[in-house]
Parts: sequence; structure tokens; C-alpha cells
Amino acid sequence: MDALTRVPSPRNEPVLSYAPGSPERARLESKLKSLSAERADLTAIVDGVARRGSGPEFEVRAPHDKRLLLGVGRGCGHEDTTAAVQAALRAAPAWRDLPFDERAAVLLRAADLLAGPWRETLNAATMLGQSKTVQQAEIDAACELIDFWRFNVHFARQIHAEQPISSPGMWNRTDHRPLEGFVYAVTPFNFTAIAGNLPTAPALMGNTVLWKPATTQTLAARLIMQVLTAAGLPPGVINLLPGDGKAVSEVALAHPALAGIHFTGSTRVFQQLWRTVGENIASYRTYPRLVGETGGKDFVLAHPSADPAALRTALIRGAFEYQGQKCSAASRAYIARSVWDRMGPDFLAETAELPMGDVADLSNFLGAVIDAKAFATHRDAIERARVRASTEILVGGSYTDAVGYFVRPTVIRCADPADEAMRTEYFGPILSLFVYEDSEFEQVLDLVDGGTDYGLTGSVFATDRSAVARVAHALRFAAGNFYVNDKPTGAVVGQQPFGGARASGTNDKAGSALNLQRWTSPRSIKETFVPPTDWRYPHMG
Repeated sequence: MDALTRVPSPRNEPVLSYAPGSPERARLESKLKSLSAERADLTAIVDGVARRGSGPEFEVRAPHDKRLLLGVGRGCGHEDTTAAVQAALRAAPAWRDLPFDERAAVLLRAADLLAGPWRETLNAATMLGQSKTVQQAEIDAACELIDFWRFNVHFARQIHAEQPISSPGMWNRTDHRPLEGFVYAVTPFNFTAIAGNLPTAPALMGNTVLWKPATTQTLAARLIMQVLTAAGLPPGVINLLPGDGKAVSEVALAHPALAGIHFTGSTRVFQQLWRTVGENIASYRTYPRLVGETGGKDFVLAHPSADPAALRTALIRGAFEYQGQKCSAASRAYIARSVWDRMGPDFLAETAELPMGDVADLSNFLGAVIDAKAFATHRDAIERARVRASTEILVGGSYTDAVGYFVRPTVIRCADPADEAMRTEYFGPILSLFVYEDSEFEQVLDLVDGGTDYGLTGSVFATDRSAVARVAHALRFAAGNFYVNDKPTGAVVGQQPFGGARASGTNDKAGSALNLQRWTSPRSIKETFVPPTDWRYPHMG
């Protein structure tokens, strides 16, 4: 087909309410029941075929109810990963030679399938497997992943359409080639949308992929593969390798055809992957692209002119939605004393009453943290704060793992702004708070900027416009996503491209053309229509 096509204009997927009596609520409740009654077979998918891994068995259980077994699988070992690499390399020539429109059609159809018949299924799997409330599952597993797939097609078309100028007598073109080799996508437990975007963004640009999802997110990951298969994704383009990542990484990072890593997870693991790539750098066919988003210790800074009611709501939602298990979650706050005196008691009282429990009960605001390891981290942080003279637990501080991994929303007031609680990413429902004197606003800017190694998200609350401008300038490098009078979470594809620098990652902005450009290797082509036939230049006469 020689048509110059125009891809459908993307729009952000509307968020459904799941209000009582709504049709989507009835469909969701039905899916929650059916998935709870099943035990999924969480096999790998290699070359389009289900494959039982050769590694240890793993289970996926509901974090809010450890008795609820959702699925069982076996981790992938060296042999499984080698087979996946071979499948990806076999699939690469046909996939990269497929016209862009055909690759784009897979993601556009997948987006429509997810917006329609698959919506409640993936939402229910995310709620049960990752303990997300219906609101958090809807904006993640449904809306954000749909947006990624639709907007990425739009951005990719823009990249292909970007062409150089041509002087008279010649034609200059740019061939946006895929990378030469395979991409290794490593995805986290906390966002189904990230899990779906990290392998499909490189695939859209013509790459083939090895996908290692977080073990605790495998139920939703397996369903994403089913959606992509139903949308027409050819075998071998994306190969799903569940289980512990050590064996998978040992094979993938040592292979000469590794062309890139698309990662979201901890700073420690990303640095380990980068270090291994550095050690192997002479063995690769090309320099691997390393794209990573690695967490944060995200700030909220309240100027003396801040609106107390807006700040109170932003702290509750920003710190405690999805149990604080967002890399963008508000986890340290610096609040002017005059503002704290006006909003602190109400904020603490509302935090104490936040409903928490089984996410299948749609009246709850919070579920459980993801697993026993996370629970222990939060428990230890709370107990540390309980015994230190310089920290005070203002609300929360209780936890139980009797049925599920529940940690009450906790606010720790720190007398020392350099305390560990103000610097360390706990990745849970723990907000560390420093109350500063109104007159010390300028000094607090330095505390915020240098308080942690991270640079992901942050927000300022102020009605004084000069204060907003001062903070935006002073903290220009402290956050890759900066919010004014809003919580530091909830970036929307196409509106706020997401990513940070410093210890928070490479800032390649998921949800924009910037990220997709990382998965191309451009070739410049010059064609001269009437080449010269005399080597001599006029000045030589």
C-alpha cells in the first residue's frame, strides 16, 4: 500500500466511576469473583507458545488476603531465556520489515480491546494481584495503558514524519531503524500500565523484546500478553519470562545481541544492570541503550501562603493512594508552621479515618502493601521512628500481617530535616514531615534540593506567585515532574511526560516521543539526482 496514512488522533481514555448501580461496577464485581475462584497457570510465553519455566515454582497471592491463591508458575532459567533470545532474533527481520502502519495497528487494536471487552478483566487482576482499589486500577491498568498504546502510535508517526530539508538536486531522508538486536524490558509490580508500556514501546519502533515482569505482577502481565496476542502481535516479538530475574539477566546481559534495557524499578537494581553492561561492553554488537526510571523520595513544599485545604487533600492522596507504592508518591513534606497550625489537626484526623481493607470492597481507600518484604521494610521504619528522640509518629504507626500485609497510613514528624526518614525511600504509606518557621523559607529550599539523592517528582503549594516562581527556579533540578498546587502523583500520558534524573533514572519521559526515540537508530540517506562528472572545482580555473 502506497497511501500516506494518518494515524487516529489520540485522546486520553475517560476514567469510569464504578459508582453503585453502574454497568461497569457490575461487570467488575463479576470478574473479581471469577478470578478469585480460578488459579491461573502463569507460564512463560516464548515464540508465542506457553512454556513452563525450568526454575523454582512461584505463587501469586492477593496481598490483602494471603489465603487467596491467584496463580502458580515456574521461574525462567538459563535455558528458557536462551530460547527467548533465539525467538526474538528470529522474529526480528520480519517484524522490523513490517510497515509501520501494521505494527501500529496491533497497539491500536489492543487499546480498543482493553477499553472494551478486556477492561474489567485487567482491572480485576490488578486489584487482586497488586491490591489496588478500583480507582487506582482504573487509572492504571485501563486508562494509562490504553493511553500509552494510542499516544505512542501518534508520537511514533511524528518521529517517522520528521525529515531533513533537501537542497536543489538532491533528496535527503531519515530512516528511523530499530536497534540491532533485542531489548530487555524489566517491569515493576506497582503499575500494570508501566508493565505493558515497557515492552510495547520498543516493539512499536520495530524491536523484539524479552519481558521480565515483577513476580507479584505476573497475573496482570500474563493477561496483557493475551490482549496483545488477540490484537495480532506475531510470535516472538515479545517474549514473557516470569519468575526471579537473576537467571534471565545472566543470559540477557551476556548476549552480544543485547541492544537496550527498558527498566522501571529500584535504583540499586538498575545500577547493577548498568554495571554489568559496562563490564560486558566490549562483547556487544552495538552499545546498548539504557533507559531507566528508578524511584524517588518525592517532596511537597508548602509556602506560608499555601491553601490549607488544598494541601491537606494533596497530602492524603499523594502520600497514601495505593499505599504509597508509587515512585511519585509524596513521601517528604516541608510545611510552614503557620500553615501546619491551620491544617495539621484536620489532616491527621482524616488520615486516621482512611478506610483500609480488602480492595474487593469498593468502599476502601487503601489496600495492602505488596508482600512480606515490603511489610517488613515499613514495620522497621515505623519502629525506628517510634524509639528515636528526634522523630514522632503523629498518626498511624500500626500494622498487621495476620490476613494480609496491612500498614496504616503513618505520618512521622522529624525535628531533624536530615533524618533518615526524610531521605530514604520506604515505598509505602509513610509520610515524613518537617515543619519549618515561616521566616526560614529560603533555607528550606536548600534542604529540599539536597535532602535526597533522587530527582523524580515534587510540588509546591503557594498562592503567592512570586513564591511559586522562586521554588520553580531553585528546585529546577530536584524534580523531573514538578507540580504547582497539586499532588506530585498522577502524570497523564500526553499531558505530563514522566521521568526524573539524579538517582531517579535517565529521564527519558515515558508517554512522549522522547522515550520512543531511544528505541530507534536513525540512518541518514542522501540521494543526488544528477551526480557531478568532473572532479575539478571552479576556483581551480
